[in-house]
Amino acid sequence: MMRVLFASSEVFPLIKTGGLADVAGALPAALAEAGIDVRVLLPGYPEAMQAAGAKREVGSLGDPLAIGVDARIVSGKLPGSGVPVWLLDCPALFDRAGGPYQDAKGRDWPDNALRFGLLSWAAATLCTDGSPAKWRPQILHCNDWQTGLAPAYLHAWEVLSRPGTVFTIHNIAYQGQFPPETVARLGLPPEMYAMDGLEYYDSLSFLKGGLFYSDRLTTVSPRYAKEIQTPAFGCGIEGLLAQRSADLVGILNGADYGVWNPTSDPHLAHPYKPGDAAGKARNKVAVQAELGLAPSADAPLLVIVSRLNDHKGMDLVLSALPTILRLGAQVAVVGAGDSSLEDGFRAVAATHPTQVAVRIGYSEQLAHQLMAAGDMLLMPSRFEPCGLTQFYALRYGTVPIAHATGGLADTLVDTGYDTLMTGTANGFVFEHCNAGAFQWAVERAVALFAKKDQWRKIVTSCIGQDFGWSRSAARYIDLYKSLVANGKGRGKE
Repeated sequence: MMRVLFASSEVFPLIKTGGLADVAGALPAALAEAGIDVRVLLPGYPEAMQAAGAKREVGSLGDPLAIGVDARIVSGKLPGSGVPVWLLDCPALFDRAGGPYQDAKGRDWPDNALRFGLLSWAAATLCTDGSPAKWRPQILHCNDWQTGLAPAYLHAWEVLSRPGTVFTIHNIAYQGQFPPETVARLGLPPEMYAMDGLEYYDSLSFLKGGLFYSDRLTTVSPRYAKEIQTPAFGCGIEGLLAQRSADLVGILNGADYGVWNPTSDPHLAHPYKPGDAAGKARNKVAVQAELGLAPSADAPLLVIVSRLNDHKGMDLVLSALPTILRLGAQVAVVGAGDSSLEDGFRAVAATHPTQVAVRIGYSEQLAHQLMAAGDMLLMPSRFEPCGLTQFYALRYGTVPIAHATGGLADTLVDTGYDTLMTGTANGFVFEHCNAGAFQWAVERAVALFAKKDQWRKIVTSCIGQDFGWSRSAARYIDLYKSLVANGKGRGKE
C-alpha cells in the first residue's frame, strides 16, 4: 500500500479560510478510498486539535528553530472521513486568537515565517530517519507556500532515501515572501538563497522553494497550468514554471459531494433532490425570509459566496449592481475581504434592503443555504485557479455566471443556441473581464430565466455534471506511482 504524507496549512472541517481547506479535506479522503495509506499534516490550531480528537502523541520534534519551546506531533482523525491527521502541536506559534494567517484585524502574523517554516521543517523531518514516527511516506505532497520549504529542507539535508515530492499550486498569487535574513533564521544554507533556489526579487519565497525543489508540480486545473506560465498570470514566477513545464500538470479539483449534497445537507431548511424545482423553491422562500428580501419566486436570486476582492471581480459586481437591480433581480452575498468592497456592498444593501442582502464574514451554513436558494451564482473572477464554488452550484441547480479563466473555463459551457440545443449549456460565460461583459452575461441569464422551458434545460445540464474526487484522485495516484517507479519514494514502512 502506497504511503503519502499530505501537508497543508488548513483542512476542512478542522480549519478553513478558503478552497485549499476543502481540497485538503476531500482529496486525502478520496485517496484513502482508493487504497492509499495517507496521513494529513496540519498545524495544531486549538480548534483543529479539539475537532480532530488529537490526544495521542506520535513523538517530539524538539525545538529545531530555537523558538524557546518544544514542538510535538499529535494524532487524530478527520471528522467524517476518519483519515488520520497529524497535528503539529506548538502552542507558542499556533494557539492564538484570530485566523491561521492573520490576527483579528486582518494583519499578517509577524512570525508567519517561523510558523510555516516549522510546518515545512516538520513535514520534511517526518520523511527522514530523524522522524519520531515509525511510519515513513513514499510521497510527500505539499500544498501552497505554507509548506513550500519542505522540499527545500530535504534538499539541504541531502536525504538519500527520501520520498518523491509533489507540490500543488492552489493560487500562485500568494507566495510567502520574507526578508533574506529569514533563510538563516530557518536553518537553511546561505547558498540556497540564489536565483536558482529560494531567492525571489530580493526576498525569500516559500512558494519558489516548493516550485524549485519538488520533483513534480501540479496545479488545480489544466487551463491554469498554462496560464501561470505567462506574464499575465505567473506573478513573476512564470519563467521558472516555463522551465519546469515538463514536470507541471494541471489536475482539476473535485467536489466533496458528501458535504455538498442538497439531498442530505443539514444546513438546509428543506433538503431536496438535485433537479427538484419545488424543493429548491422552498429554500429560496426560506432564504428570502431570513435575509429580509422580498418574497418573490419570479425575481431571480443571484448569490455570491466569495472573498470580496478585485481578484474575484467583486468590483465588477458593484459596477453592474444598478443595472442588475433595474432588471428586478435580487442579490445575496456572504463573504469578507477588502474593506472598500465590504462597505460598497453594505451601502447598496442599506439603500435596497428588499433586493440586496449582505452578510460580511464567512458562514458555512449560509454558504450552503445560498447555494440551495440561488437561481444563479456570480463568479466574475479575474483569475480562478480552479474554483470549487461552481461545482457546488452545479449540483444544487444554481447556474454559474463566470469569467472564462482557469478552472471556470475548463468546467463551464456558455449558453447559446447550439449548446442549448445539445443540452451542454451549464452557465453564462464571458471572455473579456470587464464590467460591460459581465453585465451582458447577467442580462442574458435573467432574460432566459423568464423562459422556464429553456431555463430547465440549463439546470438539467448543471445537475448532470459529475466533478467528484475519484477521477482527480486517480490522476494523483498515477503521478505518485510514476515517481516511485522512477526511484523516488523509498521511505520505510
